[in-house]
Amino acid sequence: MAASELYTKFARVWIPDPEEVWKSAELLKDYKPGDKVLLLHLEEGKDLEYRLDPKTGELPHLRNPDILVGENDLTALSYLHEPAVLHNLRVRFIDSKLIYTYCGIVLVAINPYEQLPIYGEDIINAYSGQNMGDMDPHIFAVAEEAYKQMARDERNQSIIVSGESGAGKTVSAKYAMRYFATVSGSASEANVEEKVLASNPIMESIGNAKTTRNDNSSRFGKYIEIGFDKRYRIIGANMRTYLLEKSRVVFQAEEERNYHIFYQLCASAKLPEFKMLRLGNADSFHYTKQGGSPMIEGVDDAKEMAHTRQACTLLGISESYQMGIFRILAGILHLGNVGFASRDSDSCTIPPKHEPLTIFCDLMGVDYEEMCHWLCHRKLATATETYIKPISKLQATNARDALAKHIYAKLFNWIVDHVNQALHSAVKQHSFIGVLDIYGFETFEINSFEQFCINYANEKLQQQFNMHVFKLEQEEYMKEQIPWTLIDFYDNQPCINLIESKLGILDLLDEECKMPKGTDDTWAQKLYNTHLNKCALFEKPRMSNKAFIIKHFADKVEYQCEGFLEKNKDTVFEEQIKVLKSSKFKMLPELFQDDEKAISPTSATSSGRTPLTRVPVKPTKGRPGQTAKEHKKTVGHQFRNSLHLLMETLNATTPHYVRCIKPNDFKFPFTFDEKRAVQQLRACGVLETIRISAAGFPSRWTYQEFFSRYRVLMKQKDVLGDRKQTCKNVLEKLILDKDKYQFGKTKIFFRAGQVAYLEKLRADKLRAACIRIQKTIRGWLLRKRYLCMQRAAITVQRYVRGYQARCYAKFLRRTKAATTIQKYWRMYVVRRRYKIRRAATIVIQSYLRGYLTRNRYRKILREYKAVIIQKRVRGWLARTHYKRTMKAIVYLQCCFRRMMAKRELKKLKIEARSVERYKKLHIGMENKIMQLQRKVDEQNKDYKCLMEKLTNLEGVYNSETEKLRNDVERLQLSEEEAKVATGRVLSLQEEIAKLRKDLEQTRSEKKSIEERADKYKQETDQLVSNLKEENTLLKQEKETLNHRIVEQAKEMTETMERKLVEETKQLELDLNDERLRYQNLLNEFSRLEERYDDLKEEMTLMLNVPKPGHKRTDSTHSSNESEYTFSSEFAETEDIAPRTEEPIEKKVPLDMSLFLKLQKRVTELEQEKQLMQDELDRKEEQVFRSKAKEEERPQIRGAELEYESLKRQELESENKKLKNELNELRKALSEKSAPEVTAPGAPAYRVLMEQLTSVSEELDVRKEEVLILRSQLVSQKEAIQPKDDKNTMTDSTILLEDVQKMKDKGEIAQAYIGLKETNRSSTMDYQELNEDGELWMVYEGLKQANRLLESQLQSQKRSHENEAEALRGEIQSLKEENNRQQQLLAQNLQLPPEARIEASLQHEITRLTNENLDLMEQLEKQDKTVRKLKKQLKVFAKKIGELEVGQMENISPGQIIDEPIRPVNIPRKEKDFQGMLEYKREDEQKLVKNLILELKPRGVAVNLIPGLPAYILFMCVRHADYLNDDQKVRSLLTSTINSIKKVLKKRGDDFETVSFWLSNTCRFLHCLKQYSGEEGFMKHNTSRQNEHCLTNFDLAEYRQVLSDLAIQIYQQLVRVLENILQPMIVSGMLEHETIQGVSGVKPTGLRKRTSSIADEGTYTLDSILRQLNSFHSVMCQHGMDPELIKQVVKQMFYIVGAITLNNLLLRKDMCSWSKGMQIRYNVSQLEEWLRDKNLMNSGAKETLEPLIQAAQLLQVKKKTDDDAEAICSMCNALTTAQIVKVLNLYTPVNEFEERVSVSFIRTIQMRLRDRKDSPQLLMDAKHIFPVTFPFNPSSLALETIQIPASLGLGFIARV
Repeated sequence: MAASELYTKFARVWIPDPEEVWKSAELLKDYKPGDKVLLLHLEEGKDLEYRLDPKTGELPHLRNPDILVGENDLTALSYLHEPAVLHNLRVRFIDSKLIYTYCGIVLVAINPYEQLPIYGEDIINAYSGQNMGDMDPHIFAVAEEAYKQMARDERNQSIIVSGESGAGKTVSAKYAMRYFATVSGSASEANVEEKVLASNPIMESIGNAKTTRNDNSSRFGKYIEIGFDKRYRIIGANMRTYLLEKSRVVFQAEEERNYHIFYQLCASAKLPEFKMLRLGNADSFHYTKQGGSPMIEGVDDAKEMAHTRQACTLLGISESYQMGIFRILAGILHLGNVGFASRDSDSCTIPPKHEPLTIFCDLMGVDYEEMCHWLCHRKLATATETYIKPISKLQATNARDALAKHIYAKLFNWIVDHVNQALHSAVKQHSFIGVLDIYGFETFEINSFEQFCINYANEKLQQQFNMHVFKLEQEEYMKEQIPWTLIDFYDNQPCINLIESKLGILDLLDEECKMPKGTDDTWAQKLYNTHLNKCALFEKPRMSNKAFIIKHFADKVEYQCEGFLEKNKDTVFEEQIKVLKSSKFKMLPELFQDDEKAISPTSATSSGRTPLTRVPVKPTKGRPGQTAKEHKKTVGHQFRNSLHLLMETLNATTPHYVRCIKPNDFKFPFTFDEKRAVQQLRACGVLETIRISAAGFPSRWTYQEFFSRYRVLMKQKDVLGDRKQTCKNVLEKLILDKDKYQFGKTKIFFRAGQVAYLEKLRADKLRAACIRIQKTIRGWLLRKRYLCMQRAAITVQRYVRGYQARCYAKFLRRTKAATTIQKYWRMYVVRRRYKIRRAATIVIQSYLRGYLTRNRYRKILREYKAVIIQKRVRGWLARTHYKRTMKAIVYLQCCFRRMMAKRELKKLKIEARSVERYKKLHIGMENKIMQLQRKVDEQNKDYKCLMEKLTNLEGVYNSETEKLRNDVERLQLSEEEAKVATGRVLSLQEEIAKLRKDLEQTRSEKKSIEERADKYKQETDQLVSNLKEENTLLKQEKETLNHRIVEQAKEMTETMERKLVEETKQLELDLNDERLRYQNLLNEFSRLEERYDDLKEEMTLMLNVPKPGHKRTDSTHSSNESEYTFSSEFAETEDIAPRTEEPIEKKVPLDMSLFLKLQKRVTELEQEKQLMQDELDRKEEQVFRSKAKEEERPQIRGAELEYESLKRQELESENKKLKNELNELRKALSEKSAPEVTAPGAPAYRVLMEQLTSVSEELDVRKEEVLILRSQLVSQKEAIQPKDDKNTMTDSTILLEDVQKMKDKGEIAQAYIGLKETNRSSTMDYQELNEDGELWMVYEGLKQANRLLESQLQSQKRSHENEAEALRGEIQSLKEENNRQQQLLAQNLQLPPEARIEASLQHEITRLTNENLDLMEQLEKQDKTVRKLKKQLKVFAKKIGELEVGQMENISPGQIIDEPIRPVNIPRKEKDFQGMLEYKREDEQKLVKNLILELKPRGVAVNLIPGLPAYILFMCVRHADYLNDDQKVRSLLTSTINSIKKVLKKRGDDFETVSFWLSNTCRFLHCLKQYSGEEGFMKHNTSRQNEHCLTNFDLAEYRQVLSDLAIQIYQQLVRVLENILQPMIVSGMLEHETIQGVSGVKPTGLRKRTSSIADEGTYTLDSILRQLNSFHSVMCQHGMDPELIKQVVKQMFYIVGAITLNNLLLRKDMCSWSKGMQIRYNVSQLEEWLRDKNLMNSGAKETLEPLIQAAQLLQVKKKTDDDAEAICSMCNALTTAQIVKVLNLYTPVNEFEERVSVSFIRTIQMRLRDRKDSPQLLMDAKHIFPVTFPFNPSSLALETIQIPASLGLGFIARV
């Protein structure tokens, strides 16, 4: 078509711009041929005259229609050129936040510089199994395509990831490997996929560094081959590396870092194991501080070091080797700190004992002196001699750096080799997928040898890419049978020849390296002489003679020749290497094992230290013909060889291309720099791909898509039955130039721009139709609006006039009222002013008069106080003078009296020395001595009299003692026994008295507390009455407050109800989560169990088939039955034949990790089962022991039988009473549901306490009566028995054991022990007393009575203690309640009146709630106790029956006549059928085989009653229970469970089979519940059904096992459903047009180019509905429970909704308004299906709510803030990530739709930022809701069931 048809007014074009590269503009007038200027209008509002090139006359590029902007595939654009590509990438990246875009076969990945949630497990699962074009572009889609093509075509694949530094190559390669590891899994127990992923942190630490463009830039290229076996599971991997940037080890530019591992070491220097490395901060080492940027924001080097070490451990690098690696790396850091001092211009030296060199030598294990010498010297060899030459400081520094680089390179290669060894697999590799992570095209201000090699590699890769793209285009055209014309494309073979051909740049470089005096300058001159002016791609810079320019495919690059030779030679001195080889550190020589001789020409190394001067040394003798110097391959030569090998590998594989783009140089998230993007697009070949596509037919449509899209351009007569012919006819009319399109077999091919022209025609026609519709609609709307406005105006006028009249009347009334008010108000103001002034005057006068009076009073008071002070002072002075005088006088008197006393003392001393004094004193003493002598004589006389009396008394005493001694001896025995009994009774009575005293004290305290409480209550009542009196005075306020209180109470009630509902929902969610976790564990166990069975079967087959190399077994395997096998005997029969362990294990490896997990899980479950049955096993063992003892003793005492019968009767009576009391309590609680019923003191509470008290008292009385009866009975039996009976002791021992078994209260056991002790006295004792033994019986009866009284006293003591403790607890609770009441009252008094009532109500509600909860807990405990007693009663009754049977067999006929025997009930044989089936034990396998293993579900479901197998199995169980055969019951149930598992394992993918056995398993479970005998299940039965309940066995544990089995079957059913529905869902719910003509079809480009699977037919919504009908009918035919059917349907709808929504979120082409309508229509059809099946209440509709809201989101308005608010409130089932994703993906299909603006999406994000929801983007389509099996009793009577002959169960007899 002519340009004038396209370049019309309002057409949009792209014009060049120096800032934005390309700028959009709009034509202001039509273009006419010959015009030299175009009038354009720019988007910023300016007008521009754009001048066309006068030579070429080329017009600017046209813009694509808006509906094509943002396409997934750039080749889908109608106009394919650079600005269209750039704009499409920018829109997707900035507006839609999409970083991946297809460009033909290339995936363009733009680095977002931000973590995105698009790489999780859910995304991997979503892309797994999908075609590449069906989903949005993603690295996972490329990986899936490679994986599928490898499996489909059996051809190796490769993924080539390229891009410049910082573009995200490493991350893309990492995610591709993660995808393979997740999807394929591992073929062995070694978890190779984890090792493959673990190699990434190791390689990143030693090969990645921070650059100015990227914080984690890969400084080497790598190609990883991931190997797969025949089942396409990962078995190993291999890594090849290319061109490590060794120069970074010794030099870093500004703002750059060395390799990460060095900084990780420095950050971990404080670890104990790193102390020996003597490291420090990174700033302290020369090799790590040059860049000045030792830290990376957001990166913790210490944590990264831990990850690196963890990865090394996972890859099998031992701790010793890891420490060796770190030791070498630390040595490199210390080597960088070695400094040199210049001696002269040609020599240098190292300072003595240089610390960095010392540390380096210690770490490397080399000699310090030798290393110090060879760092400052080198060896030169000539033809005859060898010289040792000192080197300058600069040369020594370069040699040190070269050595560091060499060591690091060797260590790098060593680590790569060990990683490859860890990833190597012994299993043969079937195929592989290679991931190439290699540097992209680079150009800097200064480009050196590294950039030259990188660009050389990119030239080779670009050539391979061009050939592959050209080949694909050719294949597509040939497939569609389109005439093929040669497309001219850029061939970069001349550039490759310039580099690698003979006399090419690399060849000349290697030749120059061999020259002894070769330099960079001479090499540059050779290049000029060889290629300048001879090769068009080689140029010389104008201003330099040391550089050259190469025209690469991407751009011209200028290379500086300086350093090329040195880097190519990679020189390192051999002497230094030999020093390292002689290291004592074993790991270091390993690095240089394959090291060839040094590049520098040297000879043999001399030993010992050499002087610093040039000394001639004789060379060693060499072999004949050996040259004096040898050279290893140069770096360029090695790189060229490895690159050729890489290209051979890539050419032998199917390549997939990922081009990474760096959006900006500042690492800003989601910031797009057009200039940088265009440079990279040109460099990576994306634009070349576009150019090749544009040269041919880039736009491709299928005939059906073309017809659907452009049906509006056809007339009705043009539409034919043949779509292909219709399209041909229409195109011939629309596009006259037939060269612009071609018709293929299945597609129509268009030249560039033709689709845009067709879109323009389509839009024009739709626009004309829209204008006509708008004209009519707008006229109708305007007339309707006019009539409405007319009616409204008349109405408004009427109301306004009336309103004005009313307002005037109101004004008049207000004027009169205002006049009256003013009169009274003015009077009031004047009077008030007068009163204020009068009051103020009076106040002023009073204050003034008071002030004067107070002054006068103060003056008088001061004068009076002054007089008093004078009086006091004068008196004090007079008294002081008087006291001083008196003191002097007294002192004089004292002195005089002292003198007179001394004189008198002197006289007395002289007088005392005289003789007469002593005589006067001795006269009195003689008289006293005489008196004392007389007293002594009198006392002697009295003593003699007393002695005589004492002798007489002794005689009398001895005689009386002799008389009484016999009496004492006679009564001693009886007295001792009486004293003991009396002492016990007295002590017990004292304790009882003490307890009664305490009880009385407690009661008194309680009474006082109650009195205080009553007093407090009276005070409170008084206070309340006062408050009521006050409230009567404030009626209005009270009414308002009451109204507010009522409202608040209502709000509180609503709040509490809402909280209760929320808590209930939360509890339900928690319960569902717990149930889901449990069912997931069951699912995992089922999977492991199936895996275990498979391994067991495989091992059995290997053992049975004698083929060498195919036998495999597990050495730890012990043939256990499944989790549900309860019989050890059954398990023993399943053991496998003997097996050889070690040889077979060596031949075939076993999945040990899986088996150990399975074995561990089975062990845990067996332990839990054992713990649950310990108590029952212990009781059974006791019964067995008692039976064995009874067999040894042929005679059994009748007393034991009586005791057991009495015991059972007693327990039965107690149990019945407990049941009656419990029923009464329940009725009392159920009749009164008010909260006050449960409060202490309430009627129900009192009834409960009274009943408990009466029951306990009655039980005590009954026990006493039973004990007395037993003692009398036993004593009578003993008297009747023969005297020589020797079995008494043994019988009583047996009876004692039986008593202890019964676990009754202590008094029964004590009483029975007392009965046993009556037999301990010998026969001779009571024979001496009385021949008949009557006295002995009386004595024993008294002893028994004493013991009985003692036991009663002890029981009373315990009961009193318990009662006292309960009362104390009650008192404490009352005290606490009292304190709380006081606190509450104090708080209420502080509150305002309106809040008091609210607080009291809240407190009362809380108290009643707590009391209600306490009573509910007590009721639950009582229910548990009753259930426990019932179970114990059953067990005891069974044991008693067994004991009675054994006892009756051993009782002699005489004993039967004499002793009372408990009557035995003989069952009467009923003539009617009892609902049981009898079979022989040997027929069990036949029963299971016919009824389960070989049963066809289809026949049973159609011809027989639902659940028939379950009924038959239960009737067999009933008969085994009737026979009391526990082995038979256990064996039948175990066989049933295992057989169902086998059937499901064999036919587990058949929905009908799984549904059938799920239904029968549930029915079997319901039968076990219905006939279990438990009241909760029996209430649904008829009386006849209750007679059929199980009588001997409690199968509650088997019910749990069957429930778990049903859960596993349900999960398997869900998996079958999912496998059937999954292929239909996307096609039926999304892709198929249920409403024809609504969805528009857009061009798809090449994204359907490599469909991985053949077209299997298109599924529609009707297909899904038919499948749902099939599922539902099958489940109904099988008699599945309705509630279970609802759960299955809910799960099915969840799968449909989740898969549909996930695909919608990952497909941009599905996010449009029309697709939202299609989805809503499809959902409505599903809802209609639910209504037809009466399943609307199943919860299935709610599972579709996220999908419904997503469809609504596609259709609602998305412009204003109100729209945003509506979306936020509407989409409550969608997460924030999902809402934003849908808005970002929204794509208009027609020009009339508008895109969602970025500002609107940000508004949505701001409004939803507080919403707490999952960050996960996709729904978990594998999620299975927890299933429950509500009890569903059957009304079918068992006796009416007939067994059809078709089942082959003739060996079963009806009973």
